Formats: sequence, C-alpha cells, structure tokens
Amino acid sequence: MNESLKISIITVCYNSAEYLEEAVKSVLSQDYDNFEYIIIDGGSTDGTLDIIRKYEDRLAYWISEPDKGLYDAMNKGIAQASGDLIGIINSDDYYLPGTFRKVAAAFENKSLDDNIFWGDIMHGDERVLGWREWNVKRGAFAPHPSMFCPKKIYDRIGAYSLDYKILADYDFMYRAVNYHHINHIYLPEPIAFFRPGGLASQNILPSLKEELKVKLLYGQPWLTACTVFLLKIIKNSYKIFKNMKS
Repeated sequence: MNESLKISIITVCYNSAEYLEEAVKSVLSQDYDNFEYIIIDGGSTDGTLDIIRKYEDRLAYWISEPDKGLYDAMNKGIAQASGDLIGIINSDDYYLPGTFRKVAAAFENKSLDDNIFWGDIMHGDERVLGWREWNVKRGAFAPHPSMFCPKKIYDRIGAYSLDYKILADYDFMYRAVNYHHINHIYLPEPIAFFRPGGLASQNILPSLKEELKVKLLYGQPWLTACTVFLLKIIKNSYKIFKNMKS
C-alpha cells in the first residue's frame, strides 16, 4: 500500500465526553500509518480532557483554550497541520474502517493543487451521497466529514470564514467548487458516520439564512437562490416552529 501522502486529521470539541472517544478510536485504528491527529478543545469542563490525555501520546498536537467557536477551532487545527491532505471529523462523528487508505488511493496520480475528495457518509441509517453533480450548481453538498481537502487548497483559497456561525464549512465547499472551480474526486462509498442532531439541524432557520447568504455572495441568481430558500422554509416549517418553541 502506497502511504506517500500524509493525512492530517482534526477534531474540534467542547464538553464532548459522551462521544469523543468513539471519534478518537476511529482515527487511531485506521489501517494507514502516515497520518497525524490534532485535537482542538474549546476549554471543556466535563471529562473531555481526561479522554484527550488518555491518548495524548498518539496525538501530534492538542490544546484546550477558549476560542471564537467551531470554525475558529478548525482554523487553529489547519494552521497546525503538516499533512498533504486534511480531514475534519467532529467529536460526535467517526470515520469508518479503511477510510484513510481509500482516500489516499483516490488521490493517486491526482494533483493536490486543484482536487478535493468527497465520499458518501452514513447519517444515522441513511446513506448520503458525497457528490451530486446535478445539485452542485444549486449548492447542495454532503456533510463536512465526507470531505478531505489538500492543505495547498486551504492555503490558496482560505479556510473557514468566521462570518458564519453554522455553515462556514458549506461556505468553504461552495466557494471552492463554484467560485474557484476546484475539481472533485468522488468515491461512492461510505467513509464516515455523521450523527443526526447536529448544529444546523438544531438551528434550521439561521442555517438557511447563512446558506442563502453564501449563494448570493458567490453569484447564484437571486431568483433561484431565494426560491430555494422559501421552498426549504416551507418544507421545514414544522421543525423551525418546534426549534423556536424550545
């Protein structure tokens, strides 16, 4: 197996003791040796730091300090990363066995200057396609754990914008594909598990507003973007009302 590509994995967390160890084990048990693991903690006060310290001899870097939110923590991790490819797995998600090997193989004979990898993910019991060609122009992307991005691309087009509290990862993917015209490498196999109940699903209306902002910023026609926005509000009206009541 060719392990010439170094893979950097970043996990960001805050009071994540319930699921963090599952995420950590999914990284450290991969059948691929040329990787480093970085954990950025936001100053947890539960048992999260005990879990991190349990595995710290296998971590390339970790820190626990207050930050400006999820995407600030991711940017800190990217700044520390020394790998050719970067994957980001949140503390309540996990990679499936063989993921790093499959990602590295997918990049064989592919340039690190203009390609981003996407694979499928499992969202609970549902399989979500990592790449849907017919939907990309409209701005549909799979959840963040489906993506592995070369460090060179982050360096060139920038990392995660702190202008967004919920969808800075969506902003990055939309910007990379529809504005910078980065090519995609797609593996139609599940590579990660994305746990239901994430930040966007708990904040549907703010999330849809950020999605609309991204689309308009990068040139999607106003009528198209706003029509999709309104249709999504109608489709999710019950969930939005429920979130507002809670």
